[in-house]
Amino acid sequence: MSAFANMFKIPELRKRLLFTLTMLFVYRVGIFITTPGVDRNVMRNIMASQSGTFLGMFNLFSGGALEQLSIFALGIMPYVSASIILTLLSAVVPTLEELRQEGESGQRKLNQYTRYGTIVLSAVQSTGIALFLEGLNNSQGQFGDVVANPGWGFRVITCISLTTGTAFIMWVGEQITERGLGNGISLIIFAGIVADLPDALFHTGSQVKIGQIQPISLLIVLAIMFAIVAIIVFFERAQRRIPIQYAKRMVGRKMYGGQASHLPLKVNAAGVIPPIFASSLLMFPNTLANFNVPGMQKLQQIIQPGDWRYTVVYVSLIVFFAFFYTAIQFQPVQVADNLKKQNAFIPGIRPGKATADFIDNVMTRITFCGALYMALVCVIPDFLHRQFKVPFYFGGTSVMIVVGVALDLVQQIESHLITRHYEGLTGPGGPRIRGRRG
Repeated sequence: MSAFANMFKIPELRKRLLFTLTMLFVYRVGIFITTPGVDRNVMRNIMASQSGTFLGMFNLFSGGALEQLSIFALGIMPYVSASIILTLLSAVVPTLEELRQEGESGQRKLNQYTRYGTIVLSAVQSTGIALFLEGLNNSQGQFGDVVANPGWGFRVITCISLTTGTAFIMWVGEQITERGLGNGISLIIFAGIVADLPDALFHTGSQVKIGQIQPISLLIVLAIMFAIVAIIVFFERAQRRIPIQYAKRMVGRKMYGGQASHLPLKVNAAGVIPPIFASSLLMFPNTLANFNVPGMQKLQQIIQPGDWRYTVVYVSLIVFFAFFYTAIQFQPVQVADNLKKQNAFIPGIRPGKATADFIDNVMTRITFCGALYMALVCVIPDFLHRQFKVPFYFGGTSVMIVVGVALDLVQQIESHLITRHYEGLTGPGGPRIRGRRG
């Protein structure tokens, strides 16, 4: 408790923490501002019947905004998708790759391109949502009409409202990153996911009381949940440390170098990008089906959460994007060149191409372990939901995001405390927390 009390003794840390909480509060208030022309009570009844589907997954990542038909219904996912697309394009477009290597000025241009991409994706997705809501009047008519006056007027208003809402969330996330604590975009996703946690716990307790869920089943689920969290923490902090030796060199009359160090390689270098991108691709047929693209309705019916075909495709996409994104982010040839320029070498490995091949071989093996870990974590919660009939609303991707963001936030707070000679959150002499970015 003294460590938490120390957080408020540092003016800068206190200011950043209060600013972050204020921005998250503004975001949560905006969740309850309804898009014009819709009936959110009808939509809430429809969403209650869509648990475990793509709609339920989309509603989770938006923090319940879709259920409320909020101006924030798209959430921050268009920004995440635009960031991923731009990162992938930078691997094949030389101009974007040059911008990445220009430092801060190039990063500012890439951020601006990401904002433009976010607006474009938001406009497309908001139009699809407008068409989808109009279609609910027919497909879910037993609940009532979601849209009072369907037509182009409603579509234009919905497009403007949802696109503006996403742009505002994007601004809030950037402000948190700049003036608050942690990564703003990640914290917004984090807040959206954990927002329904109290209600889920209350609902679960009610089901235990009336006998719908047996206490032993609940204990098994809780034990598995704690095990999943422990596995995530272990793998997100896991590193393969390759020993490095610096060559001795004479500068004037002094001898420099000769120290031994290590090159840390993260087991999960791709972070939560593979499951997020895999989920986005699996949601894509649903978006195209709203535009009546031929074949998308049938594909959407085949690939549904809980179906074995969905699980196989989902796991395959996670493994593929784990290797693909790691290959984009980590360049063994560049690392080997940097080691050579610093007069450093891996014992027993010749500098240059041999070093690059060795690092690439090690990275491939540990990435395979990281990909299997992500696939396992993303599949187990769905299994729990089906087998134990528990309102287990956290998916594997959600758990990874929550734990990863929590580690990053604790790491930043710990750094502020230790820099100013205060006891860290892990206690005196305790282990230092390393977030997903190392």
